Amino acid sequence: MEKINISTKPLSSGNVQVKFFVEREQGSEYGYLLVREPKPVGDIIAEIQSRLAKRKAAQRNIDPLFPLAPEPEDYDFYLFSA
Repeated sequence: MEKINISTKPLSSGNVQVKFFVEREQGSEYGYLLVREPKPVGDIIAEIQSRLAKRKAAQRNIDPLFPLAPEPEDYDFYLFSA
């Protein structure tokens, strides 16, 4: 089970920077998400969960015999180990 805490900061560009902290039994992570239009908190958390799942799936698909093309860098989502 994971717990996601978020805080938001409006930017001068009109975008919103979302700082999130994910607490899990295996360890904690934190990161930032750039939101370009206003969204409800539930949608922001769903987007964070989706991007976390996508990143984990990409890590699991590392096969030296059949390499996949790398995913394009997502400059709106950053994730760090806490």
